[in-house]
Amino acid sequence: MYREPLESDVILVVDDKPSNLETLYTILEKVGFRVFVAQNGEKAIQIAESIRPHLILLDVIMPGINGFETCRHLKAKPALREIPVIFLTDLSETINKAEGFQVGGVDYLSKPIDENELLARVRTHLTLQQMQQHLAIQNRTLQREIKSRLHIEHQLQERTFQLEQALNFQAVVGEITEKIRDSLDEEQILQTATEELAKVLGINCCQIELYNLTQTQAIIAYEYSSTLPKCQGMTRQLQDFPELYQQLLQNIPFQYTEEIPLSSSQKNPQTCLACPIFENQEVVGTIGNLRLLKPCHEVFEDLEVRLVQQVATQCAITIRQARLYQAAQKQVQELEKLNRIKDEFLKTISHELRTPMSRIKLATQTLEKFLVNESVVQKSSTFSKVLDIFRQACQRQNQLVDDLISLCYLEAKAEALVFEWVDLETWLPEIIQPFLERIHSQKQQLNLDISPQLPLLKSDISILDRIVRELLDNACKYTPFGEQITVSVRASDQMIVLSVMNTGIEIPLDEQQRVFDQFYRIPHHDPWQYGGTGLGLTLVQKLVELLDASIELESYAGFTQFSVKFPKICIEPASCFNSVCQPSFTVNLVSSQPCKCQR
Repeated sequence: MYREPLESDVILVVDDKPSNLETLYTILEKVGFRVFVAQNGEKAIQIAESIRPHLILLDVIMPGINGFETCRHLKAKPALREIPVIFLTDLSETINKAEGFQVGGVDYLSKPIDENELLARVRTHLTLQQMQQHLAIQNRTLQREIKSRLHIEHQLQERTFQLEQALNFQAVVGEITEKIRDSLDEEQILQTATEELAKVLGINCCQIELYNLTQTQAIIAYEYSSTLPKCQGMTRQLQDFPELYQQLLQNIPFQYTEEIPLSSSQKNPQTCLACPIFENQEVVGTIGNLRLLKPCHEVFEDLEVRLVQQVATQCAITIRQARLYQAAQKQVQELEKLNRIKDEFLKTISHELRTPMSRIKLATQTLEKFLVNESVVQKSSTFSKVLDIFRQACQRQNQLVDDLISLCYLEAKAEALVFEWVDLETWLPEIIQPFLERIHSQKQQLNLDISPQLPLLKSDISILDRIVRELLDNACKYTPFGEQITVSVRASDQMIVLSVMNTGIEIPLDEQQRVFDQFYRIPHHDPWQYGGTGLGLTLVQKLVELLDASIELESYAGFTQFSVKFPKICIEPASCFNSVCQPSFTVNLVSSQPCKCQR
């Protein structure tokens, strides 16, 4: 465990850039360290001789004498040579790290500085320095008493071993940190950490458990085992082991005995060390834990626990970096996708604008020729067809312009609403009537299904008209030959639901959330199979919202249905009733003759 900073802990920060000095001063002073600063090597040596800091953060590249030379001067002075020096360097700077260790440096930190990494390394080296000082005192005491207390020799050897182990473990932490920081792949990071820890500590097994978002379940996601059975992929509920996981969720390591099943009837007791992987910048805090196993007659020493904690800290930092990278990559991919959609829209809108005008131009040219060559223009069937082309192209162009203008008005919320009571039983058949010829020519079947005794609906008729026409137009365009289109109205004492359903086509689930996006069209093998700009359903959704209603999409089992739900406040109170008890009626419209709906 890291010790908390004491008031006597003094850190000297050396950097030629004031902004870097300010950043480092703020971070260190905030957690309780006493901080002194210097902007060059000469000044740093003077201050160090005066205040005797416990640790020095030293920039490598500086005017005058550089960081390596400054460190060499410091280590040449007996009073300063034991002060740990951590070098600061930019990622873009090419330096010889070996030279830094040769002149007496103990570690490197890359700029820009990560606050968690800075504090972790500073505390680590202060802890190590404290241990070294304590060990030095013990060694001097042992030397004085060695003649009268021969058994102290064993203690000296043990302390020496601890020092060597601490130094080795610190080097191991550096090596593992370098390996896991070489990747931004979370899987590779965690698998590397498990393998390296198991090999360095010489233990039977090392695992990483990851928690779900609600911190109710843990899964062994990564494992390295030399002798024990594989457990990767196993899950367990945190509530089944409250004593263990309550401590881990509070960022407290836990050492205990666990029985590992070797077979259905045989178990192998193991000493287990569980160390939390804690990210203090995440809302969830603990995201998982490291689990290390060794034979039950052995225990994990304090230095081993500290090593595991340091590796867990580095894992948390690296995982966060990897997840930020993956999130950034996902955003890039989404932006690229949106850009492709925009390009498709530009192509589509270009096509939609040019094609009608080309037809108009061609029809006009043909008309001019016939005006010259035909003697009786009004009786010519060709002339009539040309006029039809002219009218259709104009209508299509007007519709496109109308959609764009409508969208602009809706975005600006500049359209004033005029509400009045609407009788859907008589109004809806009139709206459907213009679509009958088109439906008949496409060999589709139109069903009108209206509940009896519908209450009046208070709405803006022009907007309601636009909504129904857009949904019907959409259904006509996407319904295959021989399939059905059903327009239905249902009422209850809570709402009126107007639905347009067509069969023979289904919208994929992953596309359903995007059909209301501006300019978005569901990808097809032939992008020109259906006309349109991808604005129709966007307009419908915005128009529905203007009426304080809502629209829902259902699409599965070969049908697609859009349902517009009008709330209770839009229904005439005197007409409200429970439609469940009332019979409904259906009218099938399969011809181009005027619609006549009867009960």
